[in-house]
Amino acid sequence: MKGTDVKALQRRLAALKYYPGPIDGAFGNDTLEAVWAFQEVNGIAATGVINTATARALAHPRTYTARYPHQNPTRVEVNLTVRVLVLYKDGKIALISHVSSGGGYYYCSGGGCAWAVTPTGRFRTTVYMPGWVTVPLGQMYNPVFFISTVYAIHGDTFVPVYPASHGCIRIPMDIAAFFHKLVKAPGTEVFVYR
Repeated sequence: MKGTDVKALQRRLAALKYYPGPIDGAFGNDTLEAVWAFQEVNGIAATGVINTATARALAHPRTYTARYPHQNPTRVEVNLTVRVLVLYKDGKIALISHVSSGGGYYYCSGGGCAWAVTPTGRFRTTVYMPGWVTVPLGQMYNPVFFISTVYAIHGDTFVPVYPASHGCIRIPMDIAAFFHKLVKAPGTEVFVYR
């Protein structure tokens, strides 16, 4: 789809801190992933379709409720149940992104086998590595690690509306292009929870 309605949607999503990509009136992957995140936060099935429930929610959106509002005002919260990452800067939402986490399957890689599960808990970013990086869990784009150099928040070309990773937190490629500039590595707190 293209047109003024899409441009209005993109402006609304951006104002609510979802990243729809360029405000150009073209409903591409960036806008689709922003709609998914919006639908997930608002308790609507993540279809990417602007149905009646989504249109109503765009007019009267839910504010994402922080799990750790009294922690560091600059932090990342990843809600594995809702499938979103929320970045707080100075206590205010700066970005909400759709994510895909550990798929729960059994896999073998780098001489070992494990379950694809995203660890939950309180962490801090450890290091950022630019570009495509290959680690024991696989390839990742612009990873910001939060457990050693194993688990990261990173870009991927496949970030479906269901858990699919080996255990990392996948974010859309367009967001991975700048996410590392919004956090400190090392040092930003990362809370991962269900």
